[in-house]
Amino acid sequence: MAPLDMKPNELESYWLPFTPNRAFKQRPRLFAGAKDMHFLTPDGRKVIDGSSGLFCVNAGHTRDPIVKAIQEAAATLDFAPPFQYGHPQLFKLSSQLALMAPGDLDHVLYANSGSEAVDTALKVALAYHRSRGDGSRTRFIGRERGYHGVGFGGISVGGMVANRKMFGNMLAGVDHLPTTYNRAEQAFSSGEPEWGAHLADDLERLVGLHDASTIAAVIVEPVAGSTGCLPPPKGYLKRLREITEKHGILLIFDEVITGFGRLGHGFVSERYGIVPDMITFAKGVTNGAVPMSGVMVRSGIYDAHMDGPQHVIELFHGYTYSGHPLAVAAGLATLELYKNEGLFERALAISGGATIRVSIVTRQ
Repeated sequence: MAPLDMKPNELESYWLPFTPNRAFKQRPRLFAGAKDMHFLTPDGRKVIDGSSGLFCVNAGHTRDPIVKAIQEAAATLDFAPPFQYGHPQLFKLSSQLALMAPGDLDHVLYANSGSEAVDTALKVALAYHRSRGDGSRTRFIGRERGYHGVGFGGISVGGMVANRKMFGNMLAGVDHLPTTYNRAEQAFSSGEPEWGAHLADDLERLVGLHDASTIAAVIVEPVAGSTGCLPPPKGYLKRLREITEKHGILLIFDEVITGFGRLGHGFVSERYGIVPDMITFAKGVTNGAVPMSGVMVRSGIYDAHMDGPQHVIELFHGYTYSGHPLAVAAGLATLELYKNEGLFERALAISGGATIRVSIVTRQ
């Protein structure tokens, strides 16, 4: 796939992420456009987008309602400061996300990528415990083979070796649950494995090792994505929720990939009948058209911060582009498109309803 109208040195300046740069620049692969389920190469060929971009273009590329919403937003309010100010559409999107989320996950903090959302959730967990006079809870528990982005926090709680080995453990005191994948026990299984629910009980071992009074939160992907498609063993997530509640540990579901219809619901937490304490999201919230991410937070966590004088900032955290007007416009149009075309219902029907019909696929 040769680049068109590019000088030889124009490839050199860009350092591509998660890419062998030298090999790429000898034979670059470029996309110049996209529509529906296809990318378009510079020479006009169509390439099927079999992975929905990076699990983010849930409704297909350059959908007219989303494009129009972004264009109108850019011509109306191109930027609004997120600190000390807001804009009406941002509150509208937040209300819709709160209605979509399970239980009392009624509050949202915005960021711009899944990595930022994870780091935000970890900071909220620390601030929550401290606000309740429980500041000794500073430890996080991730899972082997878990992926939670590439921020310092996400690498630390993540469990993918290639992402960790060059940078070490960025956060002190992080520990990990065992991976839920076991080839010998789960080979050729389809859907949620019958074997593996007991792996959640390893959290009790970690509590015994570190003491619950030091553990702030457990973070897992309810269905793993980047390490391979790994549905949770039957009963695993329910057991994890029971143990975290028993010990006062927050449970964070990383739904950056699974959110917005991937498994037939707004969030996969609903599919399993579980209300975690926080949900991270990104990708499908804007159909990949504009960067946006966030953290859905339970009311109790939000309320714990709403103390002290009303004129005092409750949480010293945020980003310049939190709730950016163009991203908000894309988000509102995307949610409307999902609803109008019944895409969540279609995904649920394809997946077989209440049972996940995804075969175990993994990379070594």
